[in-house]
Amino acid sequence: MGLRRCLVAIAWIACLPGMTESAAAAAPVAHATMVGPASAAQPLQLLIPLVADDAGLSRFALAVSTPGSRLYGHYLPISTLARRFGAPPSVQARVIRYLRSAGATQVAANPTGMYVTATMTVGVAERTFGTSLGRFETAQGERFIAPVAVAQASAASARVPGPLNGLALGVVGLDTQRVVQVPAPRAAAVPALAPRRAGSVQMPSDYSPVTGTQSGCPAGRNSAGFTPNQYLTAYGYSPLQSAGLGGQGERVALIEIDRFKRSDLSTFAHCFGLHVPPISVYPLGPASAISFGGESTLDVEVLDAAAPNLKSIEVFESNGTAEQVINSFVAPLVAPGAKAQVISASLGLCEPSMRQDFGLAGIRTTERGLDLAAATGITVLAASGDNGSAECQDGQGNPIAELAANYPASSSWVTSVGGTNLWLNSANQITQQSVWNDTTDQLGAGGGGFSGLFGRPSYQNVVVTQNMRAVPDVSMLADVMPGYAIFCTVPGGTGCGGWSTVGGTSAATPLLAGGIALVNQDLHNHQRERVGFLNPLLYQLGTGSAAAQAFYDVTQFGNDVGPYIAGGNHQPLGCCTAGPGFDEASGWGSVNLAQLDAMALQILPQFGDVSLALLRHQSPVKRHKLSLRLKCMGGASACTVFAFGFVDIRGGHSFVVRSQDYLLSAGSAKTVSIRFTPRQMQWLRTAIRKQRNILVEIFGAALDARGQVADVTSGQVLDVRG
Repeated sequence: MGLRRCLVAIAWIACLPGMTESAAAAAPVAHATMVGPASAAQPLQLLIPLVADDAGLSRFALAVSTPGSRLYGHYLPISTLARRFGAPPSVQARVIRYLRSAGATQVAANPTGMYVTATMTVGVAERTFGTSLGRFETAQGERFIAPVAVAQASAASARVPGPLNGLALGVVGLDTQRVVQVPAPRAAAVPALAPRRAGSVQMPSDYSPVTGTQSGCPAGRNSAGFTPNQYLTAYGYSPLQSAGLGGQGERVALIEIDRFKRSDLSTFAHCFGLHVPPISVYPLGPASAISFGGESTLDVEVLDAAAPNLKSIEVFESNGTAEQVINSFVAPLVAPGAKAQVISASLGLCEPSMRQDFGLAGIRTTERGLDLAAATGITVLAASGDNGSAECQDGQGNPIAELAANYPASSSWVTSVGGTNLWLNSANQITQQSVWNDTTDQLGAGGGGFSGLFGRPSYQNVVVTQNMRAVPDVSMLADVMPGYAIFCTVPGGTGCGGWSTVGGTSAATPLLAGGIALVNQDLHNHQRERVGFLNPLLYQLGTGSAAAQAFYDVTQFGNDVGPYIAGGNHQPLGCCTAGPGFDEASGWGSVNLAQLDAMALQILPQFGDVSLALLRHQSPVKRHKLSLRLKCMGGASACTVFAFGFVDIRGGHSFVVRSQDYLLSAGSAKTVSIRFTPRQMQWLRTAIRKQRNILVEIFGAALDARGQVADVTSGQVLDVRG
């Protein structure tokens, strides 16, 4: 109990026995046997977190995410956040120089300014971090490298080198075990059941046959799961889609540790009349190290059903090691071409394992990535898990009879998505919901409970009495029966024999992610900022008079799986039961997306638009610049504006010019200049001398708070003659 109080009080894990702020990440070697020393030549991919302004970043992220704050919705781009809150460039340079001098290769600072990555051989890593590394093998035949000291229960297995004290927090990557597991899609494996009686808590939440009215191809309907038209209607997606909102212009990132087949998604989409968005895959390691699986297939198909016209789906694939998983949460923020507004993560690790496998440095670095996402206006959602309030597992994958929450869903910067089941009428409207809990048939229930890592966030103060982060925040369909109709043929994937029905909170999460993309699109259409970090808005709605419109409250059943855990004492674990309002079994319940959209349109701040006026009687070539006037229009409190233009020299060069960005208060205007470079001036003088026509078309542009162009004026043309 003393340890738990310490963890909650500081919301970090700096008071773990034997650990300090500068301690290196050290993974346990549970359920594995050491088979010998690691080869000195074996390369390791390492991540070295840097000392940065974590407190300042957290304050800013909360301010821009909280309705009523003067900064609400005024997000900043990652480049600005890196300069304000990341490690100073001098610190980054000193760490890079030291690592290179120690023998590391491919050393680079991450664009966030929060950590440095490097490649080291085992031999170099052992000398640099003062530890011995061994080869280990699990009972399932998985082989990996890890510090020997951890297996021998020795003192700290690694240390920060003296020259890096005060600059680096530790090291991640000395353990190459696949530590993060996906809450794998669960296929139905029980006989048909009668629908559960209203108010009953004795029968499991699964049932068959599916209620409501299905649509789609015969094979999809015959899978016995809910088809897209059913869950989209039930949760209020259909009114938005009918209004033309399909996610156009929006991007969603999926964090995965397995691969999918695009042909499976095409078959699914064809069956249900869906468009397939462009998909970009970002492997965070060798593709050969990432196996195929049913999880990513489930995620892309459910996301496609929710938002079939996304500008793109960005899939970040890793092999599940600590170093790659941390990178997978940062990569959507900085990867070239990646511009996701929503991130969906169906992976997780119970918090006690997270403490051991990632260590202080690893957890802190992951939290920074989530913090940065909130500060730049990105919504992050994660699955709460599929083992109820007992999320930890033994070496065989069976739940352990102790309370534990799932990370990253338990992070205060993440919207945790729990699980329910639905009963529908013929119009596919919800007639009944309960917390997903199938324990009397097969062990599976929506994750939920209290964090042992993080204290209660401010947005939960009104509804949570314990001084711990409570999860989930909301819940969506997750039960395996009827479950989701899915098409999957990847080798070895759960439920991947073609058409099947699967479930899990890992299906509920991309469903909600697609819904948030629709809301973001509608907000953008109305010149309002995107929702960004979702929780403060959810809790404001949940504690207000509009709660019954925004959420479908879930009051039946709970997610306590204690009596059914093999090898346990067959007693309840003591958490958690659903009830009216917020609870740790279902959060606020499930989301009515159409109502959430309507309320977000009222609450989210507007971004401004811009007007442009070219100044008369200009002599651009003589003065080396163009002069114009920009004005902040619309209902925003401020506008970030700039001007750009195209210069066309008849029979000569053409080029683009751009002003710097200016922050203008609402209704204010500013005269600005676009200066020509020396090279451009040379082209212009030559054109004047040769009496060639020079046409310039200038535009004004306004940026939204994430730095994306939100409004562009019509062009104004200037005929330059000297």
